[in-house]
Amino acid sequence: MKNIIIASTSTLHNGSYLDYLLPELENHFKKVTTILFIPYARPSGISHDEYTEKVRQTFALINKKVTGIHEFQDPIKAINEAEGIFTGGGNTFVLVNELYRNNIIDSLEKVVNNGTPYLGTSAGSNICGLTMNTTNDMPIVYPPSFRTLGFVSFNINPHYLDPDLNSTHMGETRETRINEFHSFNPQPVIGLREGSWLEVKGESIRLKGNLTARLFQKNQSPEEIEPETELKDLK
Repeated sequence: MKNIIIASTSTLHNGSYLDYLLPELENHFKKVTTILFIPYARPSGISHDEYTEKVRQTFALINKKVTGIHEFQDPIKAINEAEGIFTGGGNTFVLVNELYRNNIIDSLEKVVNNGTPYLGTSAGSNICGLTMNTTNDMPIVYPPSFRTLGFVSFNINPHYLDPDLNSTHMGETRETRINEFHSFNPQPVIGLREGSWLEVKGESIRLKGNLTARLFQKNQSPEEIEPETELKDLK
């Protein structure tokens, strides 16, 4: 049975790393002693070691050990033997490129579908959708495919921002970008605002947190989704 948390972000404004999610994570990983961390997304270009140490310090607060997948000689074996898995945020193109380069995307999909507890934040959440095409990131590397893990039957836009009617910025809004996506792709997109997450338990997919999410469907007006809404039939 799938057991997944798909979080928009790791850090809220004026908060510390993962602090708003720690009570949820303590329960999510309650049967786990050691979490396998996938640091491939490298936010701000930090090293895998630096990123893993940051995560290690946070999970120590709930008495969980952390090992980085880059510390293993055989990453596929590390995935297959992991008690729990966390993929952190950063650049989605870099993350997906490394998943393919290390030949672990299929193994990751398989173990999580078979019940290994998984946490994704930001880029690590983006890859839970059907494709990575609704990322906010710059294409600084070129992965061999945009296909991702497909743990949910739609795409995800983490860090979703509503249009600011008072802004003088003339660039495209997130809504505009998602509408562009729907000119070429059929699947729905969930815009996850900061502090929101999706909880996947088996076939159930529920919006968690205190905020609504924005649902975009091709050729339909966007709509607001209330917390606790069941999304398993969204396709």
